[in-house]
Amino acid sequence: QVQLAESGGGLVQAGGSLRLSCIASGNIFAINAMGWYRQAPGKQREFVAAWSSGGDTNYADSVSGRFTISRDYPAKRVYLQMNSLKPEDTAVYFCAADRLSVGVGVKIDYWGQGTQVTVSS
Repeated sequence: QVQLAESGGGLVQAGGSLRLSCIASGNIFAINAMGWYRQAPGKQREFVAAWSSGGDTNYADSVSGRFTISRDYPAKRVYLQMNSLKPEDTAVYFCAADRLSVGVGVKIDYWGQGTQVTVSS
């Protein structure tokens, strides 16, 4: 089994920055891809950014150019640097890990508990 622990959420003004962290524990050798999703109140969970096992990154159009995903692959840690935050970025952000891939429409193997990000206008 794999456990994911997120940290780094909080309250920030529009235009500000936050950095989220996710650390995997347990059977981390099962993980080949990691990334982030978010869920705003009343909306479905949506893909934000991910690393593939091959080293490629992928971003949602809504965050491309503002958010940067990075990782420590051997340690199975992933980070999300969020700059130029907007009120519409307000959501619970979830770390995701999978044996194969992380992205749009993927059935994810492991989820974190989520961390709240609130951007005030």
